[in-house]
Amino acid sequence: MKILLVDDEIPILEAVAYSLQKEGYIVLTTTDPFQSLEIVAKEQPALIVLDVMLPSMSGFDVCRMLRKQSSVPIIMLTARADETDRVVGLELGADDYVTKPFSMRELLARVKSVLRRSAPVEAGTEFIELGSLVIDATRHEVKLKGETIPLSPREFDLLRFLVSHPGQVFSRQVLLDRVWGTEAFVEERTVDVHIRWLREKIEIDPSQPGCLLTVRGVGYKFHPGAML
Repeated sequence: MKILLVDDEIPILEAVAYSLQKEGYIVLTTTDPFQSLEIVAKEQPALIVLDVMLPSMSGFDVCRMLRKQSSVPIIMLTARADETDRVVGLELGADDYVTKPFSMRELLARVKSVLRRSAPVEAGTEFIELGSLVIDATRHEVKLKGETIPLSPREFDLLRFLVSHPGQVFSRQVLLDRVWGTEAFVEERTVDVHIRWLREKIEIDPSQPGCLLTVRGVGYKFHPGAML
C-alpha cells in the first residue's frame, strides 16, 4: 500500500517515512507541491499526508486541486493549532488533520484509521434501491435517476448508513462513531460538511433539502419520501 508524504521539512519527512516503512507501507516522498500532483496521477497512492505550509503552493491549494481529480484520502499536517486551519482543511475535502508537533504513534494511528475507513466494501454486502436512488456497495456506486453520482469514500459510507436507517435520527457523534469509526480523530463539524456535500450532489434544491434532513438540536436523518 503506497502512502505519499508531502512536506518541505526534511527531518519530519524522513522520520515519518521511516516509521511508515517499518509498518510495511511503500512510502513516496516529495518536498515539491507541484511534483506531488504528478506523483498522485502516476502512482495512485492509497493515502496522502500533506503539510499545509509548503513552498510556492500551500497544502490547501494542493488539496483543492487533488479533490478535482481524486478522492484519495488526505491527512493534513498543520503547525498551527488554530481551528481555522482545521476547518479550512475539512471544507476542502481533507479526511483528517494532525497538529505539529505530533507523536509518531498518533500519526500512525490516524493513518491506519483513515485507510481502514476508506477500504473498499466487500462484494455482496449490500444493495439498496429506493425509488430513483440506487446504492450498490459491491461496486461502491451511487446512481440517482440512472446517473452515477461521484462520491468520496466517506460521502458514500455516510449516505449508505443513513439510507439504511430511513427516518431514524442520528446525532453527529453517533454518525462519527458509526461511519468514521470510534478511533477517528475528527470533529463533529466534519459531519456537517459531508452532509452539505451530499445535499449538493443528490438534493434537487440543496438549500431546502427533502431527504437529508436536519433535526434541530439532535442531528440528521434520511427521509425516503423525496426519492420515491
